[in-house]
Amino acid sequence: MSLEPSSALGAVGAGVAAPRVARAQDTFNWRMTNSYGPTAPFYTVGPGSPTDIIEKIRIMSGGRLNIQHFAAGELIPAFEGFDAVQQGVIEMNASNSYFWSGNTFAAQYFTTVPFGMSYMGHMAWLFHGGGLELWHEVYEPFGLIAFPMNSTGVQLTGWFREPIEDLSQFDGLRMRIPGLAGRVYAAIGVDTRLLPGGEIFPALERGVIDAAEFVGPYQDRALGLHQAAKYYHTSGWHEPATTGELLISRAAWDSLPEDLQMIVKQASQAACLESLIWSESVNGPALTDLIENHGVTAAPLPVAVVDALREATLDTLETEANASEIVRKVHDSYFAFKADHDGWARVSEVSWFKDILRM
Repeated sequence: MSLEPSSALGAVGAGVAAPRVARAQDTFNWRMTNSYGPTAPFYTVGPGSPTDIIEKIRIMSGGRLNIQHFAAGELIPAFEGFDAVQQGVIEMNASNSYFWSGNTFAAQYFTTVPFGMSYMGHMAWLFHGGGLELWHEVYEPFGLIAFPMNSTGVQLTGWFREPIEDLSQFDGLRMRIPGLAGRVYAAIGVDTRLLPGGEIFPALERGVIDAAEFVGPYQDRALGLHQAAKYYHTSGWHEPATTGELLISRAAWDSLPEDLQMIVKQASQAACLESLIWSESVNGPALTDLIENHGVTAAPLPVAVVDALREATLDTLETEANASEIVRKVHDSYFAFKADHDGWARVSEVSWFKDILRM
């Protein structure tokens, strides 16, 4: 993937200086691709999903903005959405920004950060702490903008053929894992793999990989991961607030009148909450089912392993931030906001949670 805006995008961008003024009655027909398959819960269908957002936008716009959805592989491969939107092939893509680390490492912070903030903290940073403005700044050289479009909340460590009891077991382990967590795992010897959702189960079942992370109990069960590995580590260190990305061509976005832009913003922001509360409603029963009916052993990682992962995370993030001015800018913004939010979280979320555990 190129680090520079494509020549095709440059041709599009050349016309942005004097955009045609949209009229209130204009109709826009766009196309959206997706990094996930056609039946993936949350990521394609269901409450707060891309297809749900598309329908909301159609209704709220009175049919003035119509978006045709293409799941992974139907129009382009799963992980080519960034390039396709940049080049003007399509107007929108649904994915997670951490898939675009090859374009810009800074993009990963907008999905989630290992040992970072919860859903509430992450959303607060995006919408009221300057995170969204930084997201747009990071994508500006590519002629793109983005908005958060859903959130899974905490994701679990993943599925393993053998339980993890010691840090040394990660050395040489073949694991499907994306994003910043993948960089951390690689730093301690893991052979990390980036696979689309539909390829995870067969790879785990055939022994091509030894472990895999996807989302959480409900969606992991839907992929059948429990049929390929029985040890489910639950520590959510790596993705405490995994957020989806609605990626949009800047030229296409600028062509919309203000009311349609607002509809897109509000539909995607509403989906951040709707998708989270749906996830919270289904994961508990799914985890119980996996343990009681499918022979799954669910357990947190050993404390010593988590401590080592935390140290590797801090080293990895500092190394990357020191290597890039824009990464440093995003990194410092995120962790400055986190420092303030952590103080509040300790007397709100954390103390409340300790109280309910005593009930």
